[in-house]
Amino acid sequence: MTLNAGLTTLREDDIARHLTVAQSLVTRVVLLEKDESSNGTAIAGTGRRFVSPVSTTGARRTRDVELIKTIQGASTSDPLLSPAQHSVAYRTRRGLQVALAVSDVFARQTALEALQAKNATSPLAGEAATEYRALLSSSAYVAAFTFAAYLAATLSGEDASDESKETDFNFDTPQDALKSAISGLDRALANAADDTVLIQRTRAFARDTIEALLARKGRFTSLATFDNVHIRLDQDDFTLDGFDAAPSRKSKPLAMTFKKPEEIVGNHIAKYQALKLAKMLMAYDFDRQMNPFVELGGFLFTFIGDGMPGTGKTMLIQMTAGLLNDYCAIAGYEFHYENFGVDQISSYQGKSGQNCKAFVNTIMNPRVIGFGTIDDVDQVAAKRSDDRASSGQHEVTAVLMESFAGASTVVRGNCAFGMFSNYPENVDDALRQRAGARWLVDGPQSEDDYIDIFSVLIGKRHQIPLGDHALLANQEIRKAVTQSYAAHERPQEEGLLKVWERFGADHGRIETLADIGAYLHRIREVEPRFTGRAIKNITDAIKMRAMDVDLPDEWFATPEVFLHKSYDDKKAMIEALRGPITIEMVLQEINRYADSEFRYSDKSDAAAIDDILRRERQREKALVQMEAMKRDGRWNL
Repeated sequence: MTLNAGLTTLREDDIARHLTVAQSLVTRVVLLEKDESSNGTAIAGTGRRFVSPVSTTGARRTRDVELIKTIQGASTSDPLLSPAQHSVAYRTRRGLQVALAVSDVFARQTALEALQAKNATSPLAGEAATEYRALLSSSAYVAAFTFAAYLAATLSGEDASDESKETDFNFDTPQDALKSAISGLDRALANAADDTVLIQRTRAFARDTIEALLARKGRFTSLATFDNVHIRLDQDDFTLDGFDAAPSRKSKPLAMTFKKPEEIVGNHIAKYQALKLAKMLMAYDFDRQMNPFVELGGFLFTFIGDGMPGTGKTMLIQMTAGLLNDYCAIAGYEFHYENFGVDQISSYQGKSGQNCKAFVNTIMNPRVIGFGTIDDVDQVAAKRSDDRASSGQHEVTAVLMESFAGASTVVRGNCAFGMFSNYPENVDDALRQRAGARWLVDGPQSEDDYIDIFSVLIGKRHQIPLGDHALLANQEIRKAVTQSYAAHERPQEEGLLKVWERFGADHGRIETLADIGAYLHRIREVEPRFTGRAIKNITDAIKMRAMDVDLPDEWFATPEVFLHKSYDDKKAMIEALRGPITIEMVLQEINRYADSEFRYSDKSDAAAIDDILRRERQREKALVQMEAMKRDGRWNL
């Protein structure tokens, strides 16, 4: 059981061992605290106070804390605990048990456990004693954070609007830290008017404690490993994701305008792949924490959508998020959608990277279905060669590159990331190649498309006849996608078309793997960015086409048919639909991907040429004005 090897399940036996200690903490605790008595003694009749000349700063006094009695004080008329009071008391005791169990995990995964064993036989000295005290304090910090996180995650209700008083923590040992937490909670709950206020104050205490602890995080050593921890307690539906500021938070209902597939005209391949992506994500198995599509091939983890402004990129995002939201509602899964935008680029050093990493971690949470987008990615993530970009943009580029295809990237199949841009040629080449699929979002193209889109947008409050046209018949997805794929049997971009024609003249028809490899090599000679990663993306797209199966809508109508099946059953159902890989499919995907690279290069070259021409025109105008100024004798002035 390791802290950084995926999700760790906390065993009930590990928690039960701490029941006696936890019960004693909620029953009665005696501890030393700072003396917070009023500053000075009131002088009768004067309204002033006598202040002793002897400083009492740092003085401490003992305090008895009986949390159960304080909780019961919210309703003095009944000698028994109400359901809400019992919930607070039980969750507090359970949270203490979990916190002590997690601190044990921390000790086992660091040198603390071994040092504790040595210290039990003979007192440590020197560097060993220093390391022991530092690790023990870190363990106490982990215990306090876990306790607050557990309360925040398992007690449902609203938070109190007022802030609770900050707890005076003692981080000598985990038990000392938890005693301090109990004392702070007792103060927060004192004189609670009723059960509602009791729960509100408990949640507010947990919230404020998490914030206070995170502010102290830099004082402790050896916490780096705990940053990557994922500990799961299934009995309480509690997940601890490192020092996530809001562990196991329940997502609010998604507030966005959803679009139906039939409301999107054009963009046939992109729309079809978005429909497939939504169903593909729903095949994820929460128990196995794996998606059959990852194992069978064809899972779409990252993609980039590009097109001119107004061609429908936002509508595609709304459609995909809407489908996932509806499917998750049927299955009873938690769905999280988030967009990372320019508003999360910070002027503070390192903050933009932290924001981006938090975004990625939220979407990749293995206990939810996640969909993350980076709209206008060319503005958010800078090219590494762009000296004019901010350091925050460069930080985001580094985080996205590491997260999408880094050494530590784990693709479970529960989430997908989409990057969208009007100017993909401005995206860093390495980051763009980390997008496994390319969605050309070109909007309506044919005459039928324009008739359809105008008819849909104009609505029905008119008497204008439709005319000789079958409304939306051209948008039938299977027919439209077949036509769109067929269009890529030959390249679309002029540069790639020349490579295709020369290769055909030299080698003839492409029929074997050797022919395919030779064609790819020819493309590489013309387009240096066509690297091994491009080949991997193409083969992934081909596998996705082989898995180009329409998962029946009936599978998603009720959860029992497919969504709640076991992993092996889901895999078998999907595998039965898989088709063969054909040479036509291979060439279409090669041409689709290579077309996008040539399109980006052409746009980048065109932009550079326009910039040179603009500078030359400015230079010519400057020369004309220079000559005029010389003739008037104003040049030397």
